[in-house]
Amino acid sequence: MNQKTIFISSLALVVLLFVGGTLFYNQTQSAKHKEQAAANLTKLIRQGAPTKGDPNAKVQIVEFFDPACGTCARFHPFVEDLIAKNPGKIKIMARYAPFHKGSDYMVKILEAARMQGKFWQTLEIMFATQSEWASHSDPQPQRIWNYLGSVGLDMEKMGADLNSPEIDRIIKQDLQDAADLKVTKTPEFFVNGRPLPRFGYDPLRDLVAEEISLN
Repeated sequence: MNQKTIFISSLALVVLLFVGGTLFYNQTQSAKHKEQAAANLTKLIRQGAPTKGDPNAKVQIVEFFDPACGTCARFHPFVEDLIAKNPGKIKIMARYAPFHKGSDYMVKILEAARMQGKFWQTLEIMFATQSEWASHSDPQPQRIWNYLGSVGLDMEKMGADLNSPEIDRIIKQDLQDAADLKVTKTPEFFVNGRPLPRFGYDPLRDLVAEEISLN
């Protein structure tokens, strides 16, 4: 065997080892990500949390959000658009992460509205009027009452339900699950248990598209 043949054979062996190593690494990482995603689901899914979309959809987005978060308000139409463009393929679950001062009061409003089947309509009103009540230096959450009339809520029942111990339990659980999942800012998205590789519109859209293709 001449030196040229030996060189070519050695080079081919190196390439094969590299390709094999890369495939093994990718498969190992994929298995690790799937395992982590499955583990995340135990903390992501809360029975009774607000949901939207086809309940039988194979792709589920879980969003931890803060009603006072400006980025959450800006992302909201984008998520709605994702659901609309993929009918029957996506469902979303909303989880609370009231990190801003006064946000826990807004969560109580949302939960009281959910008891009347008006969660999503109330959330739309909150985001639309966020600048009126969500000042981070001087929040005025009670001002939201000025805008709830258009939602068709039973205001007397709302006032009574705000003090429900169950709502306090829900807030506590969502904050604990957020902490366990290392959620430190909002909005934070998980798609079928997988966190975004980096924050942004494109990473969310791409991860959703990937999960749709796999399911």
